[in-house]
Amino acid sequence: MLGQNHLVEIKPDTFHGLLNLSDLDMPLNRITAVPANAFQTLSALKTLNLAFNTISKISTRSFIGLSQLHLLNLEQNKLKSLPVRVFKPLIKLEVIVLDSNLLKTVNAAVFEGLSNLQQLYMRNNHIERLPQDVFKNTPRLMQLALSGNKLKYIDGNILSHLPAIKDVFLHNNPWACDCNMKSFIHWLSQTKANVFPFEDLRCNFPAENKDKAIHTLMEKDFKCKARS
Repeated sequence: MLGQNHLVEIKPDTFHGLLNLSDLDMPLNRITAVPANAFQTLSALKTLNLAFNTISKISTRSFIGLSQLHLLNLEQNKLKSLPVRVFKPLIKLEVIVLDSNLLKTVNAAVFEGLSNLQQLYMRNNHIERLPQDVFKNTPRLMQLALSGNKLKYIDGNILSHLPAIKDVFLHNNPWACDCNMKSFIHWLSQTKANVFPFEDLRCNFPAENKDKAIHTLMEKDFKCKARS
């Protein structure tokens, strides 16, 4: 346990020789970056907790060598973006926690290679949109948490890439209930997943639908104004 030790950096040789280490907890420090090859000698590591730091930079090679990792916690840091394929070395990863960062966008290839991912938490960020293929490489994802972001739309086809999905958390987003939401509404009517909070998932735009519960609207209510 290395939490609350006022650590400010991780060097590539910091964990040299700890070949059998399975759990590494480093929350509540002052770490600002995760350099390339930071954990390359920790081939047996299964959980890595870097929550509640001030990490604003991670490298495409930050997680090289962690082929046995099951859980990665990056909650409550300062990440504004994620490098493409940053998690690809984590072939056994099952859980990623990215809650309470500063993420605005998510690259379509950021979760590439994570065929074992089961839980993804990205609550309380600033995400405005999700690329069409962002989840196409995560077929085993069962829990997806996107509440507390700035999502106006979510394409139902994105969620259709998730055959194993069981729980989706979408509340506290400024949903725009117009014609661009029709594919999501179609997915919502077909899915067997639990969508939370289903009864209180509400529209923010346009004015005629504001504060209405999404599940109470008909397809005809999701309209876009004709361009003049």
